[in-house]
Amino acid sequence: MSISETSPPAFDAGSPYALHRDLALRHERFGALLYHYGNRKLTFLKSPQLTAIVQDIGAHPSADAALHAHGVTAQQRPAMLRALARLQASEVIHVR
Repeated sequence: MSISETSPPAFDAGSPYALHRDLALRHERFGALLYHYGNRKLTFLKSPQLTAIVQDIGAHPSADAALHAHGVTAQQRPAMLRALARLQASEVIHVR
């Protein structure tokens, strides 16, 4: 298996993103449940901060701006970018 098959695609944090239109988000104590009606994937967000970023990402000019607006620290940034890359690969968010 190559690295590209195990790693999410590169994530461009400078691009504008939005939630996919076929997505339902339900808040939970741990974060949120996401259900994609198109590809039928169920995704768990286990972080209230990541949930807030994903829910609000379309209101910002870029993913970078969304991370900054939600107080993501330099230490948290790599993990958040990896999570956003996985969410893009799962069609939860997309470049608008």
